[in-house]
Amino acid sequence: MAGFFNAISAVLVIFMIMALGWVLGRLGWLTAAEKKFISKYVVNIAVPINCVTGVLGNMSREELLASGNQALAAFVVVGLGLVFSAAVGKMLRLPRSRWGPFVVMGGVSNTMMIGIPVVEQLFGPAGLPSLMVYYLFSTIYTQTVAVMLCAHAGGQESAEKLQIGSAVRELFKKPPVLGIITAFSLLLLGVQPPAMLMSAGKYVANTVTPLALIYSGFILYEVGVKNLRLLPGLPAMLVIRLVLAPVMCWGICLLLGVTGLARDVFIVMAALPVMSQVPVLCGVYGADEKYAAIGASLSMLGMFVTLPVIMLLIG
Repeated sequence: MAGFFNAISAVLVIFMIMALGWVLGRLGWLTAAEKKFISKYVVNIAVPINCVTGVLGNMSREELLASGNQALAAFVVVGLGLVFSAAVGKMLRLPRSRWGPFVVMGGVSNTMMIGIPVVEQLFGPAGLPSLMVYYLFSTIYTQTVAVMLCAHAGGQESAEKLQIGSAVRELFKKPPVLGIITAFSLLLLGVQPPAMLMSAGKYVANTVTPLALIYSGFILYEVGVKNLRLLPGLPAMLVIRLVLAPVMCWGICLLLGVTGLARDVFIVMAALPVMSQVPVLCGVYGADEKYAAIGASLSMLGMFVTLPVIMLLIG
């Protein structure tokens, strides 16, 4: 029961900070301009620094070398989620403009804007190294398969092929990915940055949680609570994203021997809401952006119900 009450407390903290983002939007203090700044700052500065300080402060070289099964588990979990979501989407006979977003929403979780705050609240800094492993493979799928699916949904096959052809190059331009690579490289080489630099980095890293949650709360304000309704396919997506995904993750971790804290972090990561990039990708490629935005918002609200139950089960 300790894990359950810890999750309830963590969820309430997350809810309150997200509510602050909603209120700031309602008051007009937070607008699209500030939202753009928060996103750029968190993704390009705070998260990469958080990767370095989190990994170097909570993981040893020996643990990194032994994390191959974690990497394989993360790769399989996200891939299987996408395949399963694609099959369900076909069974539901969703229109093309919604099928791609449905698959991405069901298969890929919000590992950054929600994942980092949730893991830090539930497991503390010790959970960050496993989060980074999961995030790395989730991002690989996001920059390849998710882009392809959203381009297909928008009827832009030429853009789809162009994006997939340059996916690897674009992937290694992402600051969070570069942050993970830097962190793991320094750990393997046994290089520890100066204490003063690490101390400054920790202050910056500590801004990720509040700003990411305020950002997520503002997204809920932008969508509008009155617009949240269960459009065709969304109930099935919510079941996949919030219930079946963590169950599948638990089974894969069991098969691949991922145990302890790493297993718990992976299960929570698999149970998180829809990736916040999905509506953006849909808008870029002409897929159903509103459908994706409503699905992402509903999944954020649903997390407040499902996450404590998951923590009770794995605790």
